[in-house]
Amino acid sequence: MFLEIRGLVIHYGTAEVIKGLSVSVEAGTVVSIIGANGAGKSTLLKAISGLIPASSGEIIFMGKRLNGLPVQRIVKMGILHVPEDKKLFPYMTVVENLRLGAFLRTDKKRIEEDLERVFGLFPRLRERCNQKARSLSGGEQQMLAIGRALMARPKLLMMDEPSLGLAPVVIDQLAQTIREIRKEGIAILLVEQNAGLVTEVSDKCYVMEVGKVVLEGRIKDVLLNPSVRRAFLGG
Repeated sequence: MFLEIRGLVIHYGTAEVIKGLSVSVEAGTVVSIIGANGAGKSTLLKAISGLIPASSGEIIFMGKRLNGLPVQRIVKMGILHVPEDKKLFPYMTVVENLRLGAFLRTDKKRIEEDLERVFGLFPRLRERCNQKARSLSGGEQQMLAIGRALMARPKLLMMDEPSLGLAPVVIDQLAQTIREIRKEGIAILLVEQNAGLVTEVSDKCYVMEVGKVVLEGRIKDVLLNPSVRRAFLGG
C-alpha cells in the first residue's frame, strides 16, 4: 500500500481527538476525507506531515514508518501538505514563494523545468509572478499554495479545504487542476466540504465523525448513504 494508517490515536492534552483511525491511499488515486467540523480531518493531515505526534498507531508511507520523523524528512520523502490557511509568505513575490517550495532540492535545471510546469498549470501565476502574494485573490493564492507544493516534486499531495471561500467558477478550475495533477501520477489526499468537488475528483472516500472513520468506499456509493448528509453538513 502506498500510504497506510493503522490504528492511529492522537491526543490534544488529555482529549483524544483521533480514535484508532485506519485509512489507506493507493498510488495515483484521489482519496477524500469528509465530515463535519471538529471530526479530526485536519488533525489527520497534520499527523501525516509530522506536525503533531501520534499517541499510538502507525503511519506507513511506501513501506517506511513516518512516526517520529521530522517534518523536513517527511517532505523529502515526497509528502507535501497544503494547509487550509495556505501559509504563503505574503511580502514575497509569487515566483519567490514558488522557489521556496524547492528549498530541499539541488537539481537546478529540473527546478527551472518545474517552475515552467507550474506556470503551465497555472497561467495566472505567470502573469502575477512579480506581485507579492498578499496582493493575489483567494483563488490565485490557492493556485500559489498548490504550485509551491508541486515544486517539491511530491508523490503524495495533501490538501485541506482547498475550495474554502472560492467562487464556483474557481472551484471548477480547481477540480480540473486536481485531475491534471493526478494524471502526473501524484496521489492526492483531500479534506473537503464541497460535495460537488469531492464527487467530481475522488476515487475513494472516508467519512469521519468525532475522530473515527464511520464509512468508507467508492465516492458514488458513499454519497448515496443517508448518514453521510449528517456527517457532511453537520446536521
